[in-house]
Amino acid sequence: MKILIDADASPVKNIIIQVAKKYQIPVIIVSNYNHRMTSDYARIITIDEGRDMADHEIINHTLPGDLVVTQDYGLASLVLMKKADCLHQNGWFYTNDNIDGLLMQRQISQKIRRSKQRNTHIAKRTEKDNDVFEKKLDEYLKSRCQF
Repeated sequence: MKILIDADASPVKNIIIQVAKKYQIPVIIVSNYNHRMTSDYARIITIDEGRDMADHEIINHTLPGDLVVTQDYGLASLVLMKKADCLHQNGWFYTNDNIDGLLMQRQISQKIRRSKQRNTHIAKRTEKDNDVFEKKLDEYLKSRCQF
């Protein structure tokens, strides 16, 4: 098992690394070259900038039983097809039961943006959001790791 992070827009990279170290789980961070990243623990893969380039790299490295952390619903659907788990940065899991609705929601939001209508405001991330994510990740890894 390993954890892959869709890192370009991820606010939880450091939390993931901290919790992964606790359980000795390997971490791969995938980011485009515009985002300079360093880590003393995670393997960093830097890719060219381009539409879905990071997604393709993540899918190429994902195996059944891995965990991918992303906020991208399209990538999440591909991860689920690879029989891996997928966690949103807000601490909830993508599942076969919720992915179709999420993809439909994404399509509707894209239509709204294209028609230049206002979409709902996204609330600023809080420390509580980070705590929820960390707790969910810790519970998940604890249930997967045998000591």
